[in-house]
Amino acid sequence: MAGEASADAAAPAPAGAYADLLEGVRVLDLTNVLSGPYATYQMAMLGAEVIKVENPRGGDLARSLGAAPELNAALMGTSFLAQNAGKKSVTLDLKSERGKALFARLIESADVLVENYRPRVMERLGFGWDRVRAINPAMVYCAISGFGQNGPLSANPAYDQIVQGYSGVMSVTGDARSAPLRVGYPLCDTLGGMGAAFAIASALFRRERTGKGAWIDLSMLDSTVSAMGWAVSNYLIAGVEAQPIGNQNATAAPSGAFRTADGPLNIAANKQEQFEALCDIAGRPDLKADPRFARREARKANREALNAILEEALAARPAEEWEALLNAAGIPAGRILSVPQVLAHPQLAARGLVQELPLGEAGLDSVRVVRAGYRLDDGQPGARCAPPVLGADNAAIYGALGVDAAELADLEAGGVI
Repeated sequence: MAGEASADAAAPAPAGAYADLLEGVRVLDLTNVLSGPYATYQMAMLGAEVIKVENPRGGDLARSLGAAPELNAALMGTSFLAQNAGKKSVTLDLKSERGKALFARLIESADVLVENYRPRVMERLGFGWDRVRAINPAMVYCAISGFGQNGPLSANPAYDQIVQGYSGVMSVTGDARSAPLRVGYPLCDTLGGMGAAFAIASALFRRERTGKGAWIDLSMLDSTVSAMGWAVSNYLIAGVEAQPIGNQNATAAPSGAFRTADGPLNIAANKQEQFEALCDIAGRPDLKADPRFARREARKANREALNAILEEALAARPAEEWEALLNAAGIPAGRILSVPQVLAHPQLAARGLVQELPLGEAGLDSVRVVRAGYRLDDGQPGARCAPPVLGADNAAIYGALGVDAAELADLEAGGVI
């Protein structure tokens, strides 16, 4: 019956089984740093053949970025390792005529092209959408940029922080004293990459039915505003502007972060029955009848007073004990963990979210990366190989196009690859 989970649906995929939903799809990845590489990483984990097309002089900028200087020097920076596992790498100078000719042959062989240059850079290189679809009419072409291909901001350079500021995200992050505040990881790059991967997969689905290629104009600003949900809809529909309220949830109380005996704890007692159960477990059943807190809107209006009372009660136990007690009673609660703490948590181990891959480069025997955030019944998205050394696949990829060893050597000597 619909809505009922079966035992089979909850069963893990067979050990070592990879998801193959995009097997047979060839992706030309001309992207740098995060938004584009994250999009193509999602596709690589689903079985697509992703070929990074990198400039011969340093490749993807992320190869030189990260917390380990020795890896940066080896062009295998941690920022690169994070979202390039499972891909191949070829080098190519797209400004040279021989490089352009070779790239046109790559286009003929591919299904998807992804780039995150500023608008019209690919046109100036001679590979705008019109040229690409003339070479390969079935191509799915995705252009990722900060602000999209048109509009008054389209020519502006954009990094994640710029888009966080423009989108309104920073205006609602933090509290009255700290806002505007940047989200602590590249939110807009990530949302843009995920949106691009979804749009590409959708275009490939249509192509299977119609044979028609697609042009995708992915704006990081658009993707971020689209994902802001109630913060946008409350203003569009009700005329109410979202305000920064720190670690509290504007829609309910008590709902937010609370101090305990040894550290912070998130509690979301959003329903009436959850609030009443929380009062009982905290040893304050009297709060249920207090007119300041008896109903949802009253609790929101008296949030500060309610939070102070609850934190006094919560000081009696450590966060982990409260977490167990509250969850057992059906009240959502969870400790606020650091990145090392969550990566060491048995929940992620049970899900197999972190994957270890043999590397053997830059002084690393192996590298650990994070898989996609979902699983399938017959396989788990994951990388088939470690992130590639710059140009590691020149011979294999170009050789398959008919470029022999002598020509490869000549292209390399000429700086084309």
